Amino acid sequence: MSEPLDFHTPEGLLRRGTVLVVPGRGETPQTYTRLGTRLAFDAYRVRVIEPPGETLTARDAAAALAGTASGDGPAAPVVLLGADAGAAALAALYADGDAPAADALILAGLPAPVAGGAEAGSWDDELGVRTACPTHRGRLTEDTGVRRGALAEPVPPALLTAAYAARPTVPTLLLSGELDPLADHSALAALAKSLDRARHVLVRGAHHDVLNDLQHRSVAAEVVGFLETLREHLVPRVAVQSSTW
Repeated sequence: MSEPLDFHTPEGLLRRGTVLVVPGRGETPQTYTRLGTRLAFDAYRVRVIEPPGETLTARDAAAALAGTASGDGPAAPVVLLGADAGAAALAALYADGDAPAADALILAGLPAPVAGGAEAGSWDDELGVRTACPTHRGRLTEDTGVRRGALAEPVPPALLTAAYAARPTVPTLLLSGELDPLADHSALAALAKSLDRARHVLVRGAHHDVLNDLQHRSVAAEVVGFLETLREHLVPRVAVQSSTW
């Protein structure tokens, strides 16, 4: 793997945790600049690695996390966040009994368990599957490292089978876009219900790149809320007592 992309906490603030981001098909670490910057602003140490090849091992994840450590190790809680095939690769680790040392898991845009890739077409067609956000569309287009046509390449069936068979014991957040043609929302809901501590969040109007679509601020807020709740042993700091809307 090439050099990761790092986002550091503001000077003078204590680290509130560590997030390792694993991108999906065709993406680069720079695809997650907006997310990494936002999480780092909230005092989380973020590292984005290159998309994995055929496999991702717990050793790969551990090596990437080691580079974020200061003192005794990476700041806790340690959270693994994967998008698209990166989400499948992370989830599959928990099916293989090779689970990395992490405190939580975030799976964004996990592809359907039996689906192939997106229908092959033009770059505009692929962007239409990914996002409606003009800023994200522009960044994907301008990034010469982004591999066009990658979404038409199916995720290996064995990897998806392992991902959906996995039963992580750590708290797990699943994020999916309402308009994502590569998602199976019923399968995601069933996966969430099969886990001891999981939440499935459907983002209204969002496409496949749920972390970077028009709703990216709300999604980032959901991620930060999850991170903060982890620090409180899954007890939310904020509880709505009354509301008229």
